[in-house]
Amino acid sequence: MELKTLTDEIAGFVDNSRLNAADEIGLKRIFDCPIIGVAEAQDPMFVQLQNPDVVGPHHLLPGDWLKNAKSVLSYFLPFSKEVREANSGQGLPAIEWVYARIEGEIFNNALRNYIVDLVARNGGKAIAPALDSRFAVVDRRSNWSERHIAYIAGLGTFGLSKSLITKKGCAGRFGSVVMDLQLPPTPREYNGIYDYCTMCGECIMRCPSNAITQQGKDCSICSDYLDKEIMPRFSPRYGCGKCQTAVPCECGLP
Repeated sequence: MELKTLTDEIAGFVDNSRLNAADEIGLKRIFDCPIIGVAEAQDPMFVQLQNPDVVGPHHLLPGDWLKNAKSVLSYFLPFSKEVREANSGQGLPAIEWVYARIEGEIFNNALRNYIVDLVARNGGKAIAPALDSRFAVVDRRSNWSERHIAYIAGLGTFGLSKSLITKKGCAGRFGSVVMDLQLPPTPREYNGIYDYCTMCGECIMRCPSNAITQQGKDCSICSDYLDKEIMPRFSPRYGCGKCQTAVPCECGLP
């Protein structure tokens, strides 16, 4: 199966799925067309994710999810202009954003399943770790980090806010699928984990919880803000995304 076939099929799913909208609030489109990257399953960077100062020893390798894994397909779904602009103000997140965060992840899961089925129809095997029963979060760190997988697959580098900055920005959602098909890996056009971040500090001023400083982001402060301030207001939905909108890296490289 060729990468172009996968890419075309994924783009078609994004364009045509009824899940890529939130009709309840009149949001016509949650995500724009994604960008896709591929990593070799044996890339030594996957082992580096098990370092305690990266993700941790609980982070699984591609071969742990799927025997004979050869490739990992990673994608970034950029939020639509409507979602991003709605969340550009200060204060509480826009209703469009929290719907895009939750309904958007429902769509993302459907896309994960679609890719797994597509690989199967073409004679291969695939697993979406985020949907697998073994997927777990330990001390706020999952055993399969979509952002770190995207970094390995050549999609982008991290910023002060811990978002991953891609050529289509950082405002969006990531996903990945491990497969036993051999696909050509995407070149990494960077060397360091912060190469695409200018350290401008705009995300610091955007963060309503003061979780971000010039030294980085305290994820526990961010999580507490979401749990105590946002969840009670928007339950069962939540999200914030202020550090990903109205910043130079919102929808492109800064």
